[in-house]
Amino acid sequence: MYDLLKGLTVVEGAAFIAGPSCGLHFAQMGARVIRFDQIGGGPDSGRWPLGPQRESLYWEGLNKNKLSIGVDLSKPEGRELAVQLATSGDGLFVTNFPESGFLSYDNLTRLRQDLVCLRIMGWADGTPAVDYTVNAAIGVPLMTGPQDSHEPVNHVLPAWDLMAGAYGAFALLAAEKARAQTGQGQEVRLALSDLAAATMGNLGQLAEVLTSGQDRARCGNDLFGAFGRDFITADGKRIMVVAITPRQWKSLLKVLDIVDSVAAIEAEHHVSFLADEGARFVYRAQLVPVIAQAIAQRTASELAPLFDDSGVCWSNYHTLAEAYRQEPRFFRDNPIFSEVTHPGGASYPTPGAAARIPGASRRDAGPAPKIGQHTDEILATLLNLSSSEIGLLHDKKVVG
Repeated sequence: MYDLLKGLTVVEGAAFIAGPSCGLHFAQMGARVIRFDQIGGGPDSGRWPLGPQRESLYWEGLNKNKLSIGVDLSKPEGRELAVQLATSGDGLFVTNFPESGFLSYDNLTRLRQDLVCLRIMGWADGTPAVDYTVNAAIGVPLMTGPQDSHEPVNHVLPAWDLMAGAYGAFALLAAEKARAQTGQGQEVRLALSDLAAATMGNLGQLAEVLTSGQDRARCGNDLFGAFGRDFITADGKRIMVVAITPRQWKSLLKVLDIVDSVAAIEAEHHVSFLADEGARFVYRAQLVPVIAQAIAQRTASELAPLFDDSGVCWSNYHTLAEAYRQEPRFFRDNPIFSEVTHPGGASYPTPGAAARIPGASRRDAGPAPKIGQHTDEILATLLNLSSSEIGLLHDKKVVG
């Protein structure tokens, strides 16, 4: 938690990962982030994984350090209140509600012309989509997995959602800066489909398909276009080894004492693996057995100091539980984490901002709110309602 955005207010009307993670980035840099939540919880308030009291650890994780007002969005008065919230404060609004309807930009600008709104979407044309359907449609699951498989391999990391949260925070700040210069608000629409398509273009993968005339073949656990894959040590441990730079490649061969064996492969095929990282991928069928045999002759504990001292890029394979116990740099000794007690009652290490800013004061992470926890506070301080007006909204069950 840092104070770089202290004094800035962002209103969030969003569920699932992309929108809430965008708001989370703002909150962890010091902005006041106010969520409006459906009374009793929205569509993601009970998503797995669940804690000991059946609380959503997912929801707690994505909504740390935010304020929550409970609103009945099924009522016209509740929807109008959401519009007032979205256009209040600094006029910065993050949502994944449809582009039409009561939270449309046209409807919101009835109350505030200079509103800056980030709208996260599935497909850019408004068709519903989530990370996993966009990923399937763009082709990534058919690039992933064993070479001899014809089945798609879905991954567990919602990459497009997470990228949308981070890119969305950047885009919202960019639009806010433009407003500061021109006085004009605008809506920024960020579709997961566009983000996925742009990424395939930025990484050269679209150009690869179009210029080669064929899709990229699966390559199992091999790193595409360079050298990297998993190996098994003498004591049965599985490790990941990557050699992209010339230094990494030289260090790997030296530690494993296979310089001459690899030189023989180079001579046979008239290539230089030191100069051409792509050649290491092309001739991996010849290289992997040599490297695998050398690694299989030593235990993981024998290889670890040799690899570390020589600058080899490598890692053990861990489960998440093993990573917590065995790699303190991730969690236990990591200053971005602090012990926090959350609304469900469980206490566990909780991350603040992932960025480290040398010399800046870092505050501990805070818990997520209970849904509707700050209803009266927000109505009074953000919308300037009187106690009698707030009481009337409670009586009508518009807020809770």
